Amino acid sequence: MRRKRSKYLKIALISFIVLIILAGIGVSIVYAKREAILKSVIVKAVNKARHDYNVDLKINNPKFEGLASVAFDDISVVPYNRDSLLFINDLHVSVRILPLIFGNIKIGALKIKSGKLNITKRDSIRNYDFLFNRKRDSTKTRSKADLADLAHKLLNNALDKVPEDMEVNNLDVFVQRDEDQFRFFTTTANIENGNLKSTIIVNNGESSWHFNGIVEPDDERLEFQLFADGKKVELPVIEEKFGLKLNVDTLYMSLKEAKKSGGDFKIYSYFGVKNFLLNHPKIASNDIIVPSGSIDADIIIGENYVGLDSTSVIHLNKIKANPFIKYTLKPTKTYELKLKTDKMEGQDLFDSFPIGIFESLDGIKVRGQLQYEMSFFLDTKNPDGVRFNSALHKTNFAIVQWGKTNLQKINSPFVYTPYEYGKPMRDIIVGPQNPDYVPLNQISPYLRNAVLTAEDPSFFTHHGFVEKAFQRSIATNFKEKSFKRGGSTISMQLVKNVFLSRQKTMARKIEEILIVWLMENNKVSTKERMYEVYLNLIEWGQNVYGIGEAARFYFDKHPSQLDLGESIFLANIVPRPKKGLYFFEGDGSLRVSLRGYFKLIGNLMARRGYVSRDTNAYGFYSVRLKPSLRRGGPSSIDTTSVDSLMMDEEPPVMMDEQTEEERGNFLSRIFGRKKKPDTAYVSSDGKIRIIKDSSNLSRRERRELRKREREQKKIEN
Repeated sequence: MRRKRSKYLKIALISFIVLIILAGIGVSIVYAKREAILKSVIVKAVNKARHDYNVDLKINNPKFEGLASVAFDDISVVPYNRDSLLFINDLHVSVRILPLIFGNIKIGALKIKSGKLNITKRDSIRNYDFLFNRKRDSTKTRSKADLADLAHKLLNNALDKVPEDMEVNNLDVFVQRDEDQFRFFTTTANIENGNLKSTIIVNNGESSWHFNGIVEPDDERLEFQLFADGKKVELPVIEEKFGLKLNVDTLYMSLKEAKKSGGDFKIYSYFGVKNFLLNHPKIASNDIIVPSGSIDADIIIGENYVGLDSTSVIHLNKIKANPFIKYTLKPTKTYELKLKTDKMEGQDLFDSFPIGIFESLDGIKVRGQLQYEMSFFLDTKNPDGVRFNSALHKTNFAIVQWGKTNLQKINSPFVYTPYEYGKPMRDIIVGPQNPDYVPLNQISPYLRNAVLTAEDPSFFTHHGFVEKAFQRSIATNFKEKSFKRGGSTISMQLVKNVFLSRQKTMARKIEEILIVWLMENNKVSTKERMYEVYLNLIEWGQNVYGIGEAARFYFDKHPSQLDLGESIFLANIVPRPKKGLYFFEGDGSLRVSLRGYFKLIGNLMARRGYVSRDTNAYGFYSVRLKPSLRRGGPSSIDTTSVDSLMMDEEPPVMMDEQTEEERGNFLSRIFGRKKKPDTAYVSSDGKIRIIKDSSNLSRRERRELRKREREQKKIEN
């Protein structure tokens, strides 16, 4: 037995020695002919670039340095009929021998003495679009894409190309998009013993960035931090073009682990910021500052979906929340979103809000505990089946001290100041001191019930929000690809008018929702008082506020005298009050187009027992505008957003559709481009009207504007 084992060991040893000798011979042959092989590889690369990508690739004076290191004097990449994309003056690169033996190319070292990357886009011409337009073999059949496999391969290929050692000097990256230019000049970028250190000069000395970290590609570990010398990391050109102010003291990023598990590919990462500042007129009226925030993002990629796993954790000061996001491509596109927090101290929530986001709640003191959860699901093939739930649960919660704004002011007389185009119109006393103020029990029940039916039928029973209304709003707006239907309750409209500015920002909308929750769930006021204040301050026409002024303006009546038809008409104009006079003919009767709305609201009121069934359009034919306003025509342009639960049942006001060019790119669609000059005209009442951006007006409003402009020219001449 021992002799047999010894015999086998000798055979194995001899075989191994023979393999080593053969490998050595092979390496020797390859080494001897490596220059020829290198040239052959370069010729194939040049031909492939020309044939598959329409790119002129030039590689000059290639030569080996040692066993696995190659040097090039000049490399240039020039797409046909495009600007030059890349030029590298002196490049040295080596591959790692052991992985190469097994057919895996991993970069060992990289050295660049100088180079330039030029990325340009002029109109629709780009010098990099060849990367996305490779010529395909029409005879080949496309296999079904697996996102998990694709992501796994892309990440591994990227990590393989990260060198163990790197020395880059004087690499100039120039980006031009039409009139916008960016320049990033890397003076040095070195990787040594896994440590990355780099210095980048932005826009010819505008700022100096440092991009430092740890690079360990074999362990799939990358950690970076980006910061600037003596100032924040920012790109002023973004603010100049989009009005988006964005900067940060330090940005942290790290790849902790990436692995394939079953059919899924999971990436465990981390992103953090220190003193992150954000502002845009559509986001907030002032700077929003996040002193410290981060997310442990566990990204999961499957065969047909991409998502953020619920094990991810968002940290915002004292708040911790678990988000879940999933976007599925097949068999239908679906969007799923969840957010949940553990039970936390209520004060921690208010203390953790970013600085400057909720002005009216600054300084508020509370006690007790809160816990939030939200879920959303939308199947693009069945938008009407959208699901949305949001709840802020409380335990022994109470308000100890009001912040900047005392929400209890609604319970006693106060001064309300409406704004037009950002400027105050006049002060209105909401209380008995105002002769136009009308107590709820002195307002016609027809009017009270018509507005409730049109705006918020369940106002007296809900707690500030109607989730079904939000769901219908989401479904309608998704199908129409624009904002056609609102989801605001009377509570939300009241809070918006009484406590918040008229600026239409994301922060204000979130603040509105939070204040509504505080009022409705802490019994700050009664429903009757809220509804009375609502009817006495909302806008009903140009400089017409409150039901007392509205009843007199349109019908020369006291609110207690309003009949059913007049009440339904007034309910109709609540979402767009400045259009009130447009609904009347020259003789003071209503336009026929409004009859369907009367039948709709009238039938709903009858169903709820507010009125009797009526086959004569519920008072439509009896409505008459007071004589002094007849034939005068409308004199104003509506700038008020529609925000109601009944949006889709109202006569539509069609807006001009934007072309793809007008919609612009991602940033311009969200934040818009530079503001257009204001437009002024003199209205029929002799007052100067200011239109902030005439491109957002309807066709009818534009015609009215042109008419006023012609009248103004006649006056000037």
